[in-house]
Amino acid sequence: MKIKSKDYRVREGEKVNLRKWPTSVAPVYKSKEHYQKLLGEYIARLSSQQQLFYASNRYAVLLILQAMDAAGKDGIIKHVMSGVNPQGCQVFSFKHPSPAELQHDFLWRTTRDLPERGRIGIFNRSYYEEVLIVRVHREILQSEGLSDTAHDDPKVWRDRYRSIANLEKHLQANGTRVIKFFLHLSKEEQRKRFLARIDEPEKNWKFSLSDVKERKFWKHYMKAYEECLSATSTSDSPWYVVPADDKENARLIVSQIILDTLDGLKLSYPRTSRKRRNELHSIRRELAK
Repeated sequence: MKIKSKDYRVREGEKVNLRKWPTSVAPVYKSKEHYQKLLGEYIARLSSQQQLFYASNRYAVLLILQAMDAAGKDGIIKHVMSGVNPQGCQVFSFKHPSPAELQHDFLWRTTRDLPERGRIGIFNRSYYEEVLIVRVHREILQSEGLSDTAHDDPKVWRDRYRSIANLEKHLQANGTRVIKFFLHLSKEEQRKRFLARIDEPEKNWKFSLSDVKERKFWKHYMKAYEECLSATSTSDSPWYVVPADDKENARLIVSQIILDTLDGLKLSYPRTSRKRRNELHSIRRELAK
């Protein structure tokens, strides 16, 4: 079964209803062994593409991972990107903003960590938190210096969507390709994963009481995600809704989408000039003596 990136892509202008997007699909792999084989192939291809990507030094890639807790963001970073040279890849995780960060506009703290040309940047959560968790918990918006009534003003969110879209349009025009993944996890699967974190001692460290508290706001989060995906998925910087109930399948889907994006850049190794070739030949003759 071939993974088709377009099957998971939110079209520009599409109104997203997450109830119509599956959290589970037929697996690409036939067994655990087959999964490991497929993942290994993807990792090898990503490693090769990343080397070419770094050498060409023409573009940057920003991967954005957004999801409810326990959806598998860390696992995707660990497994899918395991073959990428660490020198060409940076991972940033954005938690609650610091007092200093709250004194700036909502895009400031993430903009500082955008990848440079030739590198892949990964945002484990991102500036999209500003239209997700901030929308669910109005007290965060107040701490950003906005009025108590700003939370109920649709213009606040429209302006933020526009700011995000303009940022990504600017990045696209200047060589940064933005690929956005929403790992679509069911509430029932999240419950099972939380239970596993409690029941399995080696996973206890992953469990946080705050994660369980956030489950009470599930419907609010889904509404926030639907409006966010609808407003900010564009032809140049699309959102991909990845079924996340099967962690292994999700990793394979994400791998294929990243590879398709890199393949679409039509990269090649830099050509060596005649002067440079002559120089290299001269050095080689010296080394061969």
